[in-house]
Amino acid sequence: MRHVTIYDTTLRDGAQAEELNFTAQDKIRIAHKLDDLGIHYIEGGWPGANPTDQKFFDRIKEHTFTNAKLTAFGSTHFAKTTPEKDPNLAGLLNAGTSVITIFGKSWDLHATTALGIPLERNLELIANSIRYLNERVDEVIFDAEHFFDGFKHNPEYAIQAIQAAHEAGAARLILCDTNGGSLPFQVAEAMKAVQKVLPEAQLGIHAHNDSELAVANSLEAVRRGATQVQGTINGYGERCGNANLCSIIPNLDIKMGIETIGRENLPKLLNTSHFVSETGNLRPFMRQPFVGASAFAHKGGIHVSAILKDSRTYEHIDPKSVGNEQRVLLSDQAGKSNILFKAKELGYNLGKNDPTVDRLLKELKQRESMGYEYSVADASFELILQEALGKPLNYFHFQNFFVVDAKREEDPEPFTEATVIVEVKGQQEHTAATGMGPVNALDRALRKGLERFYPQLSEIRLLDFKVRVLSGAVRDTGGTASFVRVLVETGDQHERWTTMGVSHNIIEASWQAVVDAINYKLFKDDARRKKNA
Repeated sequence: MRHVTIYDTTLRDGAQAEELNFTAQDKIRIAHKLDDLGIHYIEGGWPGANPTDQKFFDRIKEHTFTNAKLTAFGSTHFAKTTPEKDPNLAGLLNAGTSVITIFGKSWDLHATTALGIPLERNLELIANSIRYLNERVDEVIFDAEHFFDGFKHNPEYAIQAIQAAHEAGAARLILCDTNGGSLPFQVAEAMKAVQKVLPEAQLGIHAHNDSELAVANSLEAVRRGATQVQGTINGYGERCGNANLCSIIPNLDIKMGIETIGRENLPKLLNTSHFVSETGNLRPFMRQPFVGASAFAHKGGIHVSAILKDSRTYEHIDPKSVGNEQRVLLSDQAGKSNILFKAKELGYNLGKNDPTVDRLLKELKQRESMGYEYSVADASFELILQEALGKPLNYFHFQNFFVVDAKREEDPEPFTEATVIVEVKGQQEHTAATGMGPVNALDRALRKGLERFYPQLSEIRLLDFKVRVLSGAVRDTGGTASFVRVLVETGDQHERWTTMGVSHNIIEASWQAVVDAINYKLFKDDARRKKNA
């Protein structure tokens, strides 16, 4: 089986993405996660370029890796000096990595305009830098910056640049689509031309995604003989990002039969993808291929009916092969198959002709028309499933709530107080609490009245709160009283769950979501106790 090495540049190129910031400790944690995934090369950054990268290389010397080679990244030496006196090359060597990657100009425009040097001098910078480093580290990789643009403008010179690197001892020549403007057939043409001149050279690809083709260009380069692919987790990177390794790796391994990180490591892809997102304080992209939450999510009733018979009908691979899972969504497009699948997933075995299914489907479609979206609120769905089964939850009975918002001169923040009246086990509880806004005040007042009976409610924490105005669901008041949907994510030591409320009143919608969150917690705790009894 043919083998392609994977070179990850999330910690350097990926970190240039807008809204993404890694600390040195973040980078160390991600490096170990990438190593566990089976990545072959991890580019840690540019030593000395900024304090974070320098701190990373200083600290990473104390760490060991099982699969990956750590790489330091930098440029060829300055035109006005020699390799021996160049601070950039000295910084690369001081990083202490066994592999160094340097980039050099392969587009004549950059040599003459950006660097302001003769074309021949640029070739000298490339050759001298690689020759100098090659005598001092195990491996030197050359990134031919702007190679494909250079090849379009002056193909002879672009090839001369990588030829200089090859003759100086570079282990690999990486053809870079730095501006991300190339098309797959152009990548193929350039690869063919390079291989004609340097048939024995080990070639790689470093693609950017400005034309939405970074993955396609990378796969085409491999198809044409590239032995290394550079990219980032989730495609993070400057502008539109880099080639997404979460798509490249499974495409190569599963679709093209080319070994990368090993089939045994493919199921770690989803976890690695989310780990990098969360470490960078970004929410994972739902519709990302292979590892996104929606990658194997099915909503249409016809689709669900088919995948229940054979998942291949609407899934291009087995979700488990990349650590993902099949999901069935509940919506106004749902059919009986959606209900049956979702109920089974939650542990309820319903027959296709069970009247509960018809009742639930009718209720679901009616609620969806009002703005409810059960595809993103599994906990709320399970609660209405209990009602449809004739097993409504009776942990408490709501009677009244009252919320007051006020602003006092002496306080910088508005003042909110909520009063709640509920009946619990035959006793009326009348409680009040203040909070940071009406939702927080209501939550605190409700739990204050319930915790005497259900002390485990002190374990739950609000993890996320989202509000969306539903422009398509409007009350008959001249179009100004739109409904709002509130999603609340809650968690305890066992799990996380999402509940929902819909109303033209944001406080009422929030109340519904909070009540569902509490009911779900009590319901699940009861189920665990019964299971362990």
